[in-house]
Amino acid sequence: MLETRTWWCRSLLLLRARPCLASSCRGGSSRDKDRSVSVSSSVSMPPGGKGSRTNCAQPTPQKVTNRLISEKSPYLLQHAYNPVDWYPWGQEAFDKARKENKPIFLSVGYSTCHWCHMMEEESFRNEEIGRLLNEDFVSIKVDREERPDVDKVYMTFVQATSSGGGWPMSVWLTPNLQPFVGGTYFPPEDGLTRVGFRTVLLRIRDQWKQNKNVLLENSQRVTTALLARSEISTGDRQLPPSAATMNSRCFQQLDEGYDEEYGGFAEAPKFPTPVILSFLFSYWLSHRLTQDGSRAQQMALHTLKMMANGGVRDHIGQGFHRYSTDRQWHVPHFEKMLYDQGQLAVAYSQAFQISGDEFYIDVAKGVLQYVARNLSHRSGGFYSAEDADSPPERSAPPKEGAFYVWTTKEVQQLLPEPVLGATEPLTSGQLLMKHYGLTEAGNISPGQDPKGELQGQNVLTVRYSLELTAARFGLEVEVVRTLLNTGLEKLFQARKRRPKPHLDSKMLAAWNGLMVSGYAVTGAVLGMERLVNYATNGAKFLKRHMFDVGSSRLMRACYAGSGGTVEHSNPPCWGFLEDYAFVVRGLLDLYEASLESAWLEWALRLQDTQDRLFWDARGGGYFCSEAELGAGLPLRLKDDQDGAEPSANSVSAHNLLRLYGFTGHKDWIDKCVCLLTAFSERMRRVPVALPEMVRALSAHQQTLKQIVICGDPQAKDTKALVQCVHSIYIPNKVLILADGDPSSFLSRQLPFLSTLRRLEDRATAYVCENQACSMPITEPSELRKLLHH
Repeated sequence: MLETRTWWCRSLLLLRARPCLASSCRGGSSRDKDRSVSVSSSVSMPPGGKGSRTNCAQPTPQKVTNRLISEKSPYLLQHAYNPVDWYPWGQEAFDKARKENKPIFLSVGYSTCHWCHMMEEESFRNEEIGRLLNEDFVSIKVDREERPDVDKVYMTFVQATSSGGGWPMSVWLTPNLQPFVGGTYFPPEDGLTRVGFRTVLLRIRDQWKQNKNVLLENSQRVTTALLARSEISTGDRQLPPSAATMNSRCFQQLDEGYDEEYGGFAEAPKFPTPVILSFLFSYWLSHRLTQDGSRAQQMALHTLKMMANGGVRDHIGQGFHRYSTDRQWHVPHFEKMLYDQGQLAVAYSQAFQISGDEFYIDVAKGVLQYVARNLSHRSGGFYSAEDADSPPERSAPPKEGAFYVWTTKEVQQLLPEPVLGATEPLTSGQLLMKHYGLTEAGNISPGQDPKGELQGQNVLTVRYSLELTAARFGLEVEVVRTLLNTGLEKLFQARKRRPKPHLDSKMLAAWNGLMVSGYAVTGAVLGMERLVNYATNGAKFLKRHMFDVGSSRLMRACYAGSGGTVEHSNPPCWGFLEDYAFVVRGLLDLYEASLESAWLEWALRLQDTQDRLFWDARGGGYFCSEAELGAGLPLRLKDDQDGAEPSANSVSAHNLLRLYGFTGHKDWIDKCVCLLTAFSERMRRVPVALPEMVRALSAHQQTLKQIVICGDPQAKDTKALVQCVHSIYIPNKVLILADGDPSSFLSRQLPFLSTLRRLEDRATAYVCENQACSMPITEPSELRKLLHH
């Protein structure tokens, strides 16, 4: 790492970049505090807050398209009318760079990224900048959500050689795809304390012509350093570390960073990070009788409640925004991502299992309602995201949050009805404004709005309990509940008339897998077949549109076409490790919710494909991408951080354990141990970076429960036992239906199932651990006692 930093100092001198402040990108970073961490360009960058954007000359309207017009990605299509001669990632661009001996300018982003929009408007529409790029560089545009492998490799470089990472990501490569300069958002022109994009291009162009050999040598040196730094393998280790030790360290690190007042684990910005909440729930379960166990439960439940009451949740249309820009969960970055919705539905469902408080399950149902309404394709798949930006009114330029914010005047006009029985004159609008903290001056502080775009506007955030609001105006709690719900519905109907945010209608296998889990787990907890059906339709969509039967491979992405059709890129974009890991998890959750073994069979088939394409037989664990798909990239990585999404290796560790529980095949458990051993050093050093993997380590060392229900799946007594299991928080279990058919898939996998009998012809449950099963149980109350014990 020292070698990398030393080289970077030389590179900065070569570019003669003037010193400046680090940038903050509203797009953020993909890993830890994801999509919105502090980012810094290797060639000094400006503060990237809204107040620091630089205006540039208005671009000439473009009627000519570039080659991105033939792409399917919504992000690439947003750049199809730029004067930049963009190439998609591929051999044509690489060959051109080698033939003409030009550096590659790689720009990576995604279609709902606020600062990606800004760089497109300010720089990539600019004729002069377009001419510079076209004359001296080969420009490649990548949708990070289509090609996470490309994104991870070059983000690793940017993060290692600057003070952060984020999107848009801007990296300059040699024709052999090795990076030598990297950054994120650049304003078009120089400011007093910052270097503009045009200046950076000119300096890199000059250095390429005058000092190319030095750049190439240094690029090779930093790539070698990154290879050594990113290697993850078992080495000489035979076994993974102690789960008890890793659990304790991870909990202590989270405890130290916990915000006692508002929940969460940072000052600002604050992210939902469901992997942390999931870890805390698991930690509570195994430490229930200790002070630390109670503390873990309190931290998770309090965080979930504060998030749900804050402005990071959309109280009108439901669902969660990407993150909060402040400590209080008040003013969000308004983008909504599918992967957040899927994971948060599970987190709130688990909170309900643990606490019994219906507040949490109501939030989960609201999340799923939002996804069904706004992010669902009619064939069963789920779209990727909704943008943060939208026009405040028709034909106006987009502004962040315009779709979601309110003035008190608007609310009063929509809700003028007097509230009968109040102790003072009161309208429905005034009641709602009091409860949700709306003020005439607006409740968004200038610190959250340096550009002044949200002046006088309000974000709804729950300021008081229903009981306090009712007491304040001398009303019954149920009266207040009804009035607020009616008011929110009227605001919802009014908001439908506003220009909508851009929808990223790309459908990704990985994120669809997370959403299948969201519907399956919540549907199972509630015993709601309608929700399980959404999960089933999502899985059917994946099998119909994103699975190649001949090769047993998943596709990464497909796209909403006209008239409700589904389109694919040509050639297809094949799946990455996270696609397989998240889809397998979704299918296992769906089997437990529906007890249809076809989903379990498909999960095993996908796991076999995952092992064939991604397993590292030498070092252990899974690579993020296929060797063939990533040919030419300077690094082949194993993702080693649970961030906004869990690491695919962490999820795979859980999947392997569960598959072993469903099949008894020892090779699954052997692979799991090897994977956990490969990540031992990372877990030992920073367990809080891998809370989901620490959870898998605990599940492995504590052993899984096999809960077998013998009975007719349609019979009431069978359903009662199944629902009893779903109502309890048991993260380290597999739920198996034994229907008495010796030729069934599960009976063939687990011969011991044929020895388990129904008692007196009633549905009967057995709890099995370490090759030993409990006495038969026919009463849900008895099963509940045993499972709680």
